[in-house]
Amino acid sequence: MWMDLLLQAAIILVAIFMFLAMHDIPQKIFTKIRYRNRADYQAKRHFVLGAQLLAHARSSESRSSTASLAQKAESEADRAISLDPKDAATYILKALALDLRGFKSSALDSLDITLSPLASKSLTDKERGDALFKRAELKMSMNRRGSHVDSAIDDLTKAVELLGDNARAFCLLGDCYETKKMKTEARAAFEEAFKVEPTSTVARAAIDRLGS
Repeated sequence: MWMDLLLQAAIILVAIFMFLAMHDIPQKIFTKIRYRNRADYQAKRHFVLGAQLLAHARSSESRSSTASLAQKAESEADRAISLDPKDAATYILKALALDLRGFKSSALDSLDITLSPLASKSLTDKERGDALFKRAELKMSMNRRGSHVDSAIDDLTKAVELLGDNARAFCLLGDCYETKKMKTEARAAFEEAFKVEPTSTVARAAIDRLGS
């Protein structure tokens, strides 16, 4: 009986292997994995090159050089995205390059993709917090008639929960609350910033301004 079962199992396995071989499935799987690995490598290469270009753009003292390098960094980010559209870090790189070029609305769009459910899975908590802070910063720099304040507060509330020790995030949150005339909340945010960074003149001045 056991011999019959083993023989039947062997026949089934042989049939499966023959089916896979006939349809070239092992080769297709290997090719797909090899292509995926090559694409991942190329995407990372473009990302690293873009990050280097962005760093040079930020340190450049020439406005034209900064713009040129930032544009090249954006192009490298686009190449990386075309190879790996689920990597949130590349969208952050693109957003930073766009912001440096003065295209704040496009930078905001890129950060929206970064924090979308599909892409944000690849972020650590700190990276997600940094992205939320940067998005809030962009929103406030574009704030006209207070249209972005509430959404910036939402981003910053999440950001400080994830980061905890980012004095700039607490200060920006305080600015948002102060814009909305929420004096108690604003002072509390600036006090948190001062706890994190006791040398912060921004936080100290805001606390003195808002009073007790």
